Amino acid sequence: MLPDVPALDRVLDYVLPDALVVDAAAPVVGTIVRVPLQSRRERGWVVATDRGSPPGVRLRAVTRVSSRGPGPELVELAGWAAWRWAGRRTTFLRAASPLRSVGRLPASALRPPPPVVEPDVAWAESIADALVGGPRVLRLPPDADPLPLLLAATARGQALILTPAQHDARQLVTRLRRAGVAAVHHPERWADAAAGVTVVGSRAAAWAPAPDLAVVVVLDEHDERYQDERAPTWHARDVVVERARRAGVPCVLVSPIPTLEALAAGPLVAPSRAVERQGWPVVEVIDRRRDPDPLRSGLYSERLGAALRSGGVAAVILNRKGRAKLLACNACRALATCDRCGAALAAPDAEHLSCPRCGATRPPVCAACGATRLKLLRLGVSRMRDELEALLREPVVEVTAETEGLGGPGGAGGPGRRGGTGETAAARVFVGTEALLHRLGSADVIAFPDLDGDLLAPRYRSAERVLAQLTLAARRLGGRGGSRLVLQTRQPDPDAVRAVLLADPGRFSAAEDERRRALRLPPHTSMAVLSGPGAVELADRLRAVGAEVRGPADDRFQVRAANAAALADHLAAAGRPPDRVRIAVDPLDV
Repeated sequence: MLPDVPALDRVLDYVLPDALVVDAAAPVVGTIVRVPLQSRRERGWVVATDRGSPPGVRLRAVTRVSSRGPGPELVELAGWAAWRWAGRRTTFLRAASPLRSVGRLPASALRPPPPVVEPDVAWAESIADALVGGPRVLRLPPDADPLPLLLAATARGQALILTPAQHDARQLVTRLRRAGVAAVHHPERWADAAAGVTVVGSRAAAWAPAPDLAVVVVLDEHDERYQDERAPTWHARDVVVERARRAGVPCVLVSPIPTLEALAAGPLVAPSRAVERQGWPVVEVIDRRRDPDPLRSGLYSERLGAALRSGGVAAVILNRKGRAKLLACNACRALATCDRCGAALAAPDAEHLSCPRCGATRPPVCAACGATRLKLLRLGVSRMRDELEALLREPVVEVTAETEGLGGPGGAGGPGRRGGTGETAAARVFVGTEALLHRLGSADVIAFPDLDGDLLAPRYRSAERVLAQLTLAARRLGGRGGSRLVLQTRQPDPDAVRAVLLADPGRFSAAEDERRRALRLPPHTSMAVLSGPGAVELADRLRAVGAEVRGPADDRFQVRAANAAALADHLAAAGRPPDRVRIAVDPLDV
């Protein structure tokens, strides 16, 4: 039995009295029980049976069989995940356990799958190709409805469907039920899922019970919400890929912009270029280098102002937090960027330019023309809403966490055509951070006035994050029609912008893969970041077992290995130091 005690990652032996096995769940691997531990009764999971007692030792008895729990296959998977992300098995067994005690499974939940219906969509052939064999990456345009794929998947039997947000999962359950599919939402309907019903949920649903698993589908695989920010930093995509491999069932990773990690997991399936182009909106790129005086002009160019005045619901996205300070040449107006990794350069002193992403340094000279005078671009002023309101001469609403009346996935009512309430009902133009895209129902124009601040942020996934934001904006705009995605930049053809402009995410993937390979970044290596009081000792232990350790930098160490298995073996061999240490395996924010 493995106690549910964070500080105790040890299997303990107990004996199960026959009197406890009456109406409770059978004492098989995964069953949740209560056991005496010192002076308390603790919850735990049965992880092995019939081990036998050591000679001369009298085992204490289990006090209660509490509930059904994760099946034997999930108990084994939890052990793999603990090795893969340098965590404890209890973290994953908790995610795989029901919220409330479950005794018997509901017999009414066992329903046959609906008959197979040929999907009536332009990309029907891609569905058939994606549901064959091992992991497949299905690249669909942003406006594609995933329901035909899900119906084809559930026709095979019990399906495990992941989506980034809980409200999206509930909507999918409703749509599947209307189509005749027995589907439930995780984690509320854990018992029905354990009875063999198709289960839909967000990140934690990777650990949902699925005894008759026939297929796994991960929607919007690129979404960062699939990775837990807390240690262990496990990723739901990697969990279900391994789970599907062990079960021998298809696993479909769906995304308009598949990550390099997904493309490394399996072959790509995509519809025709004509179908894919129709699923992306019209994109207008405004090159601020062509402004009469780009270094003194404001945040909003004349073309951007004209686009926002064109009518319909408009949204302006400006990410104020975590942005790079941009330096531009006073002579040729080129941005000061790193020749090695492309990030924005900072000026720590008058003698050097430094890259906060890869650490490269160079003299304060423009790489384009050789000039030595650089100017700081002060983007994202605090009065941006007031400036835009003065520019458009109409009300502009700045959307924050407290703003009410927004429609779309995250709100009730809605802006513009969705008929919101109060201030939002009177406004046509909205400004906010990326969170606005998650709360917006739909729009006619979405503008990014300061795309460079996000593209050049000192994170190796900055361009990938920008592409994800642009993809979400494209989904809110719909396919090609009267809507427009307006992008302002001072860079010549950024890969992320080029991919959206041409409706060809493959261009970005190829360029990003080449850059990551040259810099030895995931998925071409596996990485862990160590922090906390015990980081120094753990770093020394890892060096002793042959791991590549860099640092310290900002009181953190970076560990790299050729692949995830090699990194996991190094961390397992080093063990845990007595002092507290946080191990973030393949973190997104580096």
